[in-house]
Amino acid sequence: MIRLRRTLRLDRLDRLRDDRGMAMAITLIFGMVLIIMAATALTVATSGLKKADTDQDWNAALSAAYAGVEEYQARLANDNSYQQFGNPAAPFSKTTASSVSLPTGSQVNPAFGTGTTGTWAAVPSSGGRASFRYEVDNSKFVATGALRIRSTGKVGSATRTVIADLRQKGFIDYLYFTDIESQDPTLTGKSNADCKKHSWEGRTQDDGCGEIAFSGGDVIAGPAHSNDTMRVCSATFEQTVTTANPTNGRSYSKVDSNGYACSGQKFLKERVAGAGPDQVSSVLMPDTLGDKIREMRTDLPSDVPRPGCLYTGPTDIVFTADGKMTVKSPYTKMTRISNADATAGTATADCGLPGTADGQLGSAKGATITVPANNIVYVQAIPVPVAGAAKQNVNAAASVGDLTETSCGNNHVGYPRAGESVPTSSTTGGPGTGACAYGARSGDVFVKGTFQGQLTVAAQNYLYVTGDVVYAEANASTNILGLASDGIAWVWNPVSASTGASMLGDSGREIDAAIISVNHSFLVQNYGRGGDRGTLTVTGSIAQAFRGVVRNGSNGYIKAYGYDARLRYLAPPKFLSPVTTSYGITTQTEVLPAYRSTGAAS
Repeated sequence: MIRLRRTLRLDRLDRLRDDRGMAMAITLIFGMVLIIMAATALTVATSGLKKADTDQDWNAALSAAYAGVEEYQARLANDNSYQQFGNPAAPFSKTTASSVSLPTGSQVNPAFGTGTTGTWAAVPSSGGRASFRYEVDNSKFVATGALRIRSTGKVGSATRTVIADLRQKGFIDYLYFTDIESQDPTLTGKSNADCKKHSWEGRTQDDGCGEIAFSGGDVIAGPAHSNDTMRVCSATFEQTVTTANPTNGRSYSKVDSNGYACSGQKFLKERVAGAGPDQVSSVLMPDTLGDKIREMRTDLPSDVPRPGCLYTGPTDIVFTADGKMTVKSPYTKMTRISNADATAGTATADCGLPGTADGQLGSAKGATITVPANNIVYVQAIPVPVAGAAKQNVNAAASVGDLTETSCGNNHVGYPRAGESVPTSSTTGGPGTGACAYGARSGDVFVKGTFQGQLTVAAQNYLYVTGDVVYAEANASTNILGLASDGIAWVWNPVSASTGASMLGDSGREIDAAIISVNHSFLVQNYGRGGDRGTLTVTGSIAQAFRGVVRNGSNGYIKAYGYDARLRYLAPPKFLSPVTTSYGITTQTEVLPAYRSTGAAS
């Protein structure tokens, strides 16, 4: 019995030892699990922190890239020649064959760095943690005024890159732009200095300046701006309208051209009914087209790699849908010049050869050439010879006597028409050059036809649209035309000297182009005579120093103006002036990083 009890006690002790061993094992296992879980949690937390830091760097790098674009815009605004600078060794500039050079001295820019040894520019207020560098593509600047920049931002080991397209901002951003809302004093004969003032500077209707109102069912289907105060009656503006009038609460006048109260105005700001024009700052225009002559020089290969075509005296241009144009310019001797004084020049077949033989510029049929690609045509007045000078302008008249206008038809380009009235500057709606309707020695250009290509036609004096100017269906998305004049840009509307009726058999006129009259107006010739001419349809943009008359009573044209939306990012070749120093971003897109954080190209 005693032995049995001892055996049972020993069995209990063995079981107790087994239970204690199992408990220890379980405790150890749970302890190990807890340790592993804690270690895992710590690892996850640490990696999460690293990921959060990486995400922050990734997002910040994009902001740094945008900061680079903004910094470059600021440099352009402060120096309108800054587009010439860049790093010619940068991959983006090399690929686009851009003509750039590194600035020196006080203009050294760390953002032009490239490669592993190149510099980066610090983003302000980032403590040096965020930086950027950018590369410039100015390969299309000479032709279109457009620039591209590839900007790479860096934060930590993260880099991101954006490409931005920049274009000069200004009058071309509007379908309709006017500096002064009254008529050109050159046409009205008013010498009153008040006529050159904005209304908010003291001009009034009592000044007799001939203020003009939008009325009679006019439709302006695009953005419009005036540095002056518009008069608006029964007209519809379908997009944003702005004025530079700073007077609080007076953005436009509800009066007609005679100063009487009117109604029926519609401002559909981007199709939302609005109360009238917004008040903004003034928009500047160039003072002259005189710099265009520089684009005809062959001795400036770096600045003018593709000189345009220079014509002298009255010049007629007719465009055809096949990308050609026929030019009559009988007084042209050289179509390009070779120095600043124009005492040397060249004449090549691509602009048409001077002379009177068939197929030459002075012949009855003119010279037919291909529209100069992405370039400009400039028509100048016949230069006056300088007495006693060893060298004369290559296009100068043989003598001062040769500049005398002996007859109204001696411009040899088909204008005026037989029987056309001869208005003078003091009669309503006429250009006037004394006894002649058109200057026989002036830098006037006459244009019409179906246009294919990319070109600007500029005149030192007057520009006449003598028929429809429309874009060809072929390459419709790339056809772009600029019509520029230092003088008046006229819609040709000849009337009979005997009856006063229009001499044109058609009705209506269509113009597809960006139009600018730098110092004067865009208006209809003989707008007060000739009867109803139908509708003047303009698709593009109109910019003028003074408001031009298109309709007077039952004479002239009804306006139907529509904006060519491509002008928001595309300008006709050599159309914009350097006076426009503000650059806006037309597109901005992220691309694959151009550089690693080490500076090496990706």
